[in-house]
Amino acid sequence: MKLVTYTYQDATCWGAVVNDGVIDLGKRLPHIGGVAQLLAASAATRDQARQFAEGIGADYPLAEVVLQLPIPEPRKIFCIGVNYAQRNAEYKDGSDLPRYPSIFMRVPDSFAAPEQALLQPLESQQLDYEGEIGIVIGKGGRRIPREQALEHIGGLTCVNEGTIRDWVHHAKFNVTQGKNFHRSGAYGPWVVSADEFTEGYDDLRVQTRVNGEVRQDDTTARLMFDFPALIAYLSTFTTLETGDLIVTGTPTGAGIRFDPPRFLQPGDVVEVEVQGVGILRNGVEQER
Repeated sequence: MKLVTYTYQDATCWGAVVNDGVIDLGKRLPHIGGVAQLLAASAATRDQARQFAEGIGADYPLAEVVLQLPIPEPRKIFCIGVNYAQRNAEYKDGSDLPRYPSIFMRVPDSFAAPEQALLQPLESQQLDYEGEIGIVIGKGGRRIPREQALEHIGGLTCVNEGTIRDWVHHAKFNVTQGKNFHRSGAYGPWVVSADEFTEGYDDLRVQTRVNGEVRQDDTTARLMFDFPALIAYLSTFTTLETGDLIVTGTPTGAGIRFDPPRFLQPGDVVEVEVQGVGILRNGVEQER
């Protein structure tokens, strides 16, 4: 299922996208509070939701609703740095491949909704894109064994892990400020439930386009830390909870890596496409 949070006639609801329409699952499953709660619900409840999604007509045309962040405020947003094989070489520092993943955190309001503009902030003209695959946790847990990790994936989404490049260099050992400017990134347009990925997650393609030009293109076959490894590692030091988001890393080709760099400018349109999920699209505006 393509699960969404959306606004229709000033009411915020949640449901499923089928073809070009939206089915309101909230009114049919009133005991479920939203997308995250459905991902963590019993198999019987998820089957019931699927039956509604497949068995009835759409309540609203997709074009008439405003898509919001699928999970409006994840409690934890983990971002993984330098996770595709060639990314380590991009740094040209002679370092060996890492033994452990690089991790930083983002706050929810650093993400724009689908089709909502990314903001070039007043303080910088170095807004950059990073197309990534996002894991949404369904069943939470602590110290999750690698061999059980996939059971905790509720679904996948598209992420633009946008970055203000000069601000990630303000301090020696952190990138937090450059990764958390208001609406500098985005995710969505929906969460595709895990049961849709019948062939697994080992070779999913992620592609980023700016104004139609392909800038990034790679597959999860080249991740240094795959999905089970990330879930097992993160859950060692913290409890993963329903709705938490793990942003799994970006391929080579971000704007900073061009000579000269090719940062996003007002008027640009960025698309992040993830195989089996869909396309996340956002324009760029100057913050006012």
